[in-house]
Formats: sequence, structure tokens, C-alpha cells
Amino acid sequence: MEVPMSPLFTPVRVGRYTLPNRLVMAPMTRSRTDFDGTPGALAAEYYAQRAGIGLIVTEGTQPSDDGQGYLTTPGIYTPAHVAGWRKIISAVHDRGGHIFIQLMHAGRMSHPDNTPHHRQGVAPSVIAPGTGMFTMAGMQDIPTPRALTTEEVRRTVTDFRKAARSAIEAGADGIEIHGANAYLVQQFFAPSANTRTDEYGGSLENRARFAIEVATAIAEEIGADRTAIRLSPGTTMWGIDEGAEGPDLYRHLIAELDRLGLAYVHIMHQGNEPLLADIRTLWHQPLILNRPGRPRDRIGADLASGLADLEAYGQMVLANPDFVVRLKADAAMNEPDQNTYFGGTAQGYIDYPVLSARADTSSRPEILN
Repeated sequence: MEVPMSPLFTPVRVGRYTLPNRLVMAPMTRSRTDFDGTPGALAAEYYAQRAGIGLIVTEGTQPSDDGQGYLTTPGIYTPAHVAGWRKIISAVHDRGGHIFIQLMHAGRMSHPDNTPHHRQGVAPSVIAPGTGMFTMAGMQDIPTPRALTTEEVRRTVTDFRKAARSAIEAGADGIEIHGANAYLVQQFFAPSANTRTDEYGGSLENRARFAIEVATAIAEEIGADRTAIRLSPGTTMWGIDEGAEGPDLYRHLIAELDRLGLAYVHIMHQGNEPLLADIRTLWHQPLILNRPGRPRDRIGADLASGLADLEAYGQMVLANPDFVVRLKADAAMNEPDQNTYFGGTAQGYIDYPVLSARADTSSRPEILN
């Protein structure tokens, strides 16, 4: 028996699109691409299976050779990448879905063995993250990165711009800048990773500059209403410490990004409720909120309270291609198999069971244009 209609299942305007519901598939690295960054053969089915969710945000996708950090992650900067993504996006669109490609530059979270050029990682400053990374040779310490020159920072902004254009050429509905989880954009925010003395370091305004320039360049290239950003204020993973000024940096950043009229901001919430409330006030476009580990009985709570316009989920969507159908029916969820998260075959990727044929989004009446 289906549960009563919830605001979760009502349409919402995000950028230039009307989404059929307010649920979002959070970006999740799956490490199943070819070594050159071309999406793997099973990726089209993986994403298409989940097209019933309001918006799919893809796994982190590097904008350049230097942007790659992990083994077998996708790129979106060569003709082969574009062709591979075009198959995926076409499959999602054929089932009525919407999909944004997340552009992720790993920065110092990189190992040369995982990249096509086998070069030292790049970062705001010469500071290692102090952790290891999986490679074909097993776990290895991440080497100390090389600091980007000021001109190289500007060229990296251009790399993001070109990758966004390639994403649109592949048919993507838009792109999400990965400004979270200790990767390059957030490395610029954190004094523990950024000791620069040029215009990209020092003051909070300078440390926010790279993110603002990337967002501005992409918005100019593909339209602000197809451009978005993900942030994780307060993240302390992998040596990131944004310091006492961290909340003020985000208040400044959100206010500046708001001027651009982006499609949405996607917050991975780390627990600072006053800052989250300020972000909600400062941001005038749709807000997507991801609370890691949110229990089933709290799904929809942030939407109901008015704190968010959409809610993002990762592992539950990974394990339940028919996530929306199960929520509507108040049905049990599949448990994700953590052993198959990264790399591998169809197992744990495209073989999670669905409730019934109702999970086939090609015949679902609630799917809009």
C-alpha cells in the first residue's frame, strides 16, 4: 500500500529543468572506467537504472590529466570521454531522467600511478595530505604535491571551463563543481593545505577566489542555470582544517556564488547548524542537502522543515535503483554491498534487485520532461 503523497514526490524547478521529485542521487566514485578515463561498458545501465530519481549527480569526473586522483575514474576532456558519456546520458534521458556530471579535480589527493601521465600531484601548496591511496600496486602513501603557480591556477580554471563544455557536448543537463571532501577546491579553502602568498591564499576572500573563478567561468561557458557546486563546510578529512575563519569563508563564498544565479548549491552537512541556517538565508536558488548516515525515518525531514529544497542520498540509491518507488510504497530497502563499491564487475553495480516492473522509469507517469 502506498504512503500518502509527500513533498518529496512533487516537482521542483532547478536551473532550466523541472525535476519530477525532490530526491537526488549523490555523487559516488565507483572506479569502473577504462584506464584512460573512458566510462566503462556497464555505466550506461547503472545510471539508467536510477533515472527515476529527480536528479542524478555522477561520480567525480576529472577535467584534466592533473585532475585525476584515484584509479579508473572517468574524465570529460577527450573525444573518447565525450563519446562514452554520451551513451550514458542518452540512456538516462531515454528513461526520463536528468543528469549533471560532477567535475572533480583531486588536487593533492592523487597518486602518480593512478594517472595517465604519472606525474606528481598538484595542489595549492607543497603539503602532503598524510594518508594513503589504493593503486594497482596496493596501498601507497600519497606523495607530497607540487604547488601550482599562479598562472597554472588560472589554467586550471580554464580546464574546468573546457570540461564543462565537453559535458554539455556529451548531452549532460549540467555540471556540478566538486568543492567538497578535501579535493582541490576545498584545499584552497583550508589554511592546512593552502599557505600561498598570492591572490589565492591568505585572506578568506583570497582562499575562496579559486572556487568563485571556476564557477564564474563555467557559468559563462554553459549558462549559470546549468552550473552548480557541492560544498562540505567543516570537513576535517585527509588533513583539511579550515580554521576558525571557516564558517565566515563559506558565508562569503555563498554570497558571491549567489550573485551568479547558479542552478543549485549542494551541501554535504557536517553538523554546524547555525552555518547551515545562514547558508539557507544567503542562498536564493535551490538548496540540496546531503546528511551522511541519515536514517530512513528522517528522509524528507529537511524538506518538510524548509531547510532544503531537495535531499541527496548515496548508498541507499546505490543499492536501490528503484529508490523512489520503494519510498512511495514504504517498502524495505536493499542493503549495499561495501565489498563491491570500488572497481569490479556487474556485481554490486547493476544487479541490485528492484521491487517490480514499476521501477522501469520509461513507463512511469510521474516522469516529466
